[in-house]
Amino acid sequence: MTHHKNSHAVSGIQQRPEDVSGNQRPTNIRWLIVAMLMGFTFLGHFNRVSITVAAKAKFIGPGLLSEIQMGFVYSAFLWTYTLCMLPGGWVIDRIGPRLAMGGMGLGLGFGVVLTGALGWSGLPIAALFIPLLLVRSIAGALSTPLHPGAARSVSLWLPLSSRSAGNGLVTAGALIGIALTYPGFGWLMDQFDWAAAFMMCGTLMMLFAIVWLMLSTDSVAGHSKSNAAEKRLVATSGDAPSEPGISVRQFTTLFRNPGLVLLASSYAAYSYFQYLFFYWIDFYFGKELQLPEAESRRATFIVMIAMAAGMAAGGFLTDTLSRRIGLRRAFRTIAFLGMSLSAVFAWFGVAATAPNSVVWMFSLALASLGMCEGVFWTSAPALEPKHGGLACAFLNTIGNAGGILAPVCTPWIGTHYGWPAAIGTACCTSIMGAALWIWIDIDHRNLS
Repeated sequence: MTHHKNSHAVSGIQQRPEDVSGNQRPTNIRWLIVAMLMGFTFLGHFNRVSITVAAKAKFIGPGLLSEIQMGFVYSAFLWTYTLCMLPGGWVIDRIGPRLAMGGMGLGLGFGVVLTGALGWSGLPIAALFIPLLLVRSIAGALSTPLHPGAARSVSLWLPLSSRSAGNGLVTAGALIGIALTYPGFGWLMDQFDWAAAFMMCGTLMMLFAIVWLMLSTDSVAGHSKSNAAEKRLVATSGDAPSEPGISVRQFTTLFRNPGLVLLASSYAAYSYFQYLFFYWIDFYFGKELQLPEAESRRATFIVMIAMAAGMAAGGFLTDTLSRRIGLRRAFRTIAFLGMSLSAVFAWFGVAATAPNSVVWMFSLALASLGMCEGVFWTSAPALEPKHGGLACAFLNTIGNAGGILAPVCTPWIGTHYGWPAAIGTACCTSIMGAALWIWIDIDHRNLS
């Protein structure tokens, strides 16, 4: 047992490089890995959300597909993504995050290429409902290691005192990808056609996966470019590689870990709120606020970039605050404030009448929400260190179980009760998720 050695990591105190290895300073190769993980989340979410841009411009309308049908298409991706998440976490622990992330990139890219292939099938848009359900289900299943694999890589490459910043940057990559999807994928459709746009983006994802496989390793210990100082820096508070096997009984221990269950439940509330914006914000700006197409894409871009900025800043703020007041209070403070403020700002956005005011309030809402994203992904492997990949998959499974409802429930509530009610429901959900952090204790961990 190494409880004494890790007491500094638990309290959030970071050792200086010279404290770890004399005069030798660690390399920055660990931040190259973080940058590549950002590339994965950027491309992964660009390819995930591009379907909403195509739907608004090409799929939804009289004689085409309905809003509710497209909601089911969005959820088809999320259903298989969620159902395959725990097996995906087992795969991460079994073969390591390097191969898992590489396979994810190749698989998701292939699913996106298949989406584009439907446009060259000769079928009318109205006949694409079932094919889109099937293809997007395949893409969802193949993309399961994205966030659990990235978080597991961060836990193996960075010391605990830098992990919230690392996870914040990685998840910020996802939001930058989402933000650029609206103008970027829209531009590709304008220049070519929607089918070719999907084909190009899916191919790029597969090429990036090949580069990742060539340059990455599972941990700092196995990389030829990292030096002894960097390896010792990470070893002082880093997680050990996962145990290769896991029994059914060990699977069930995830559900008996109260901290992990509460964390995942809070993330379910978090996911419902953010998925509403991911899948319907562009539609809301265009159809409800009647903004022109270019203005709607610009507004959506601003809102998503605001969340990306919140994620990056929140990660660094969490690490700084942890060194001052400890992990428990820092994590609770960031999560509670971020999720509560997101609900407040979003409701002000619904109540606003001027489009610019709506954009600013929604931007503040998602920036506040993004501020606590890194806290979730840092906490999961710390609460279950022997099976970090599986713990991250558990977090994402329960999180998506909540988020998966937003693509379908949002248009249903909006149609029957109005869009203020739909967004208000998400606001209440976010506040309930924030309240769960009263009982989440990140300091109760086994770091043996």
